[in-house]
Amino acid sequence: MTVLEVNNIHKRFGKTDVLKGIDFKIEEGEVVSVIGSSGSGKTTLLRCITGLESADEGKISVGGRVTFDSERKEKLSREEKRENQLCTGLVFQSFNLFPQYTVLRNVTLAKELLVKEECKKNKLPHEEKKKKLAEIRTEAIKIIDSVGLGDKLESYPCELSGGQQQRVAIARALMLSPQLLCFDEPTSALDPEITGEVLNVIRKLAQDGKTMLIVTHEMGFAREVSNKVIYMHEGVIAEEGTPEEIFDNPKSDRLKSFLNSTLRI
Repeated sequence: MTVLEVNNIHKRFGKTDVLKGIDFKIEEGEVVSVIGSSGSGKTTLLRCITGLESADEGKISVGGRVTFDSERKEKLSREEKRENQLCTGLVFQSFNLFPQYTVLRNVTLAKELLVKEECKKNKLPHEEKKKKLAEIRTEAIKIIDSVGLGDKLESYPCELSGGQQQRVAIARALMLSPQLLCFDEPTSALDPEITGEVLNVIRKLAQDGKTMLIVTHEMGFAREVSNKVIYMHEGVIAEEGTPEEIFDNPKSDRLKSFLNSTLRI
């Protein structure tokens, strides 16, 4: 099953063309890494896919649901926008946790709000609402434990290392069971010595069959976990293929130069 389909996506900021016709697919259970120099359009692409930016042209589908179509005339309803947002989960570079909430509360908050609204809309009895909220707490504890933070449920973000905060952010994204999990350079804000703990969590997600799109500057990691690697340059997909094709047999001088400069760092 195709989880993500991106067709002819264009994005401009003023007179600058940032994305110039992007096309690719991700199948269920695949891990696709996006590499490229700063300014190549990687993060903008991710933001368009997750709905944080609206593309100017093209079409995006997640799990068979059209989440963006530039040819659609009518505006999306509030419910349609929400359903589209729930198709994808995004883990940011800088964690974006709520500093006033505990680890557990950071992870449960979004789903609790959805359930409370659903209960109100459907006029469910208080006991049913209470039961659903208890189930969310139980699920959150299980997910937090799966990223190695079972002993940090009542800790606040300021009490955690950068790597621990990023693992909380991953748990928060998993809590809403997105069909596609996206990462925007998840280790770029971390010290080298704690980068590994975050990469290990993502490795486990890959082993568990999660469908993921990862913008990363970690070339060794991209090679290890990816089914496919996309190399972007100046707003286009300049080359794509298996990790072996991209890293061992790059076709273009542009990609060869990028890899040489990256691997020297």
